[in-house]
This record gives sequence, C-alpha cells and structure tokens, in this order.
Amino acid sequence: LTREDHPSIFTQMYSFYATGKDTLAMKAVVGEDALTNDDKNFLIFLEKFEGEFLRQDKYGNRTIFQSLDAAWDLLRLFERRMLTKIDDKWLDEYYIRKPSRAVDDEEEKQEAAGQGGSKLISTK
Repeated sequence: LTREDHPSIFTQMYSFYATGKDTLAMKAVVGEDALTNDDKNFLIFLEKFEGEFLRQDKYGNRTIFQSLDAAWDLLRLFERRMLTKIDDKWLDEYYIRKPSRAVDDEEEKQEAAGQGGSKLISTK
C-alpha cells in the first residue's frame, strides 16, 4: 500500500542524493567558496536526507504516508523548477503544501537550543 506520487518521489530523491554525494566530493577538491548556491543546497539536502530522513528513531514507527510527506518536506528545499523527475500533476498537488508540523517543531527546537538548522540558500 502506497501513494501514487511514490515512484516520482523516489526517483527525485535518489537523483538529489546522488548529486549531493557528488557535490560533497567536489567540495573536498575545490573548497566551499567555489560552490554555487545550488551546490550548497544539495549539501543541505544530503545532510537532512542522511541525518533525518533515513535515520528514523527506532520507536518512530513512521508510516509510508508519513515518509512520503517527509520526502516532500525535503524536496521543498529546492525551487519547483529543480524537481524535474516529478510530474506537474504531483507538484501541483503536493509541492505547495505547508511542511509537516514535525519539521516546524524540529526547527523551533534547534533554534531554541541555539543550534539553528540548515537553511535554504537562495538560488535567484
């Protein structure tokens, strides 16, 4: 049991993950100052994907639907034009939604603790 946007999300997430890994390797060679804003956003995505999306608490018991919503929260780090693997039908339905409350709560906790989460870098 899954949702109709699952295959598109999987493809886009895998593509961004691979790009993030490539960007991390490039950063080691050229340094962070040489990275573009898009490159830096891929590094933010990589950090959040590995650190939050994949590393679910063992008692988290996240459903497939919650995982798909969490994936959309990550994909919203990027401008819509960057989501080339997802059909406009799914972008129209899911991209404009507000991030889940869990993401908002986590960012508030980080800010209160003085840690501040990774922030999206403008690509305009």
